[in-house]
Amino acid sequence: MKALLLNGKNEWKTMKVEEIDSPTPKKGEVLVKIHAAGLNPVDYKTATNGNPHWHYPHILGLDAAGTIHAVGEGVTGWKTGDRVVYHGDFNKPGAYAEYGVTTAHTISRIPDTVSFEEAAALPTAGYTAYQALFRKLPMSSIETILIHGGAGGVGGFGIQLAKATGKTVISTASAHNHEYVRSLGADYVIDYSKEDVKARVMEVTNGRGVDAVLDTVSRDSATSSLDMIAYNGHIAHIAGAPDYTHIKPFSKVISYHEVALNAIHHNQDEKAERDLAKIGDELLSLVAEKKISPLVERVIKMEEVPQTLLELSERHVKGKIVAKIQ
Repeated sequence: MKALLLNGKNEWKTMKVEEIDSPTPKKGEVLVKIHAAGLNPVDYKTATNGNPHWHYPHILGLDAAGTIHAVGEGVTGWKTGDRVVYHGDFNKPGAYAEYGVTTAHTISRIPDTVSFEEAAALPTAGYTAYQALFRKLPMSSIETILIHGGAGGVGGFGIQLAKATGKTVISTASAHNHEYVRSLGADYVIDYSKEDVKARVMEVTNGRGVDAVLDTVSRDSATSSLDMIAYNGHIAHIAGAPDYTHIKPFSKVISYHEVALNAIHHNQDEKAERDLAKIGDELLSLVAEKKISPLVERVIKMEEVPQTLLELSERHVKGKIVAKIQ
């Protein structure tokens, strides 16, 4: 099969499409003929630092959509030709290839009205946003939420999902992305490079602060967000935990929620793994019903992945980019 091969640590900028043997599904696994793969910042981040579980050449890519080509021993409920999407384990060979293997209990069925490209845009960013909002935060008691990085994948899905539940959504974004972020449902958008974010949040919330924050940016961003959270509020963070000493104990009583989607694959907790399929099913239904956008901004060729990952690393991208594999 053809695959985009990473031949060594930090060599992702020079990856090329080459021929390699196709994988074979083991017990409980399926072999998927991949039609589209989503790009994510985690691709270049893990490729830069390397991974002790990898054997080079390695294949990057976590988000795959395609058709089942073969089923392994013990797999039930799935058959050859079924249209599926899955979030892969970054310890294993990934989605920038014509074929990929994953566990059968983590895949979701793609509705006929959803394209492979739309489905491939969902897993890493969409599942992360969904997990933060509906597995971590007590959304029933939240009225206002601040979502940092609204033009990005996790932020964009977070805005749509929060707005779909009737929340007041505040987001941060560069000025040139304000119209885009508002189109996703943000009620207020703050230019973090020119405005005092805390002052604007306090103005919008009449001095109280928000009930919750979803931080997709950095540890420093998460830490500064603590001053914008109301009493008994929450913060979910995906890019580094805040400095907990920033808030005096027994004062604002903030709850902290770490979100690390790929950790699901590494804890040998099948219940948690099966939840990936449930989250995928829910998001695919929302896309099929036109209740949320899959955020696909561009579809590229597999050969263009290295250059496009470079764009991602320079934070020049909004929404989601998907590679058409075959």
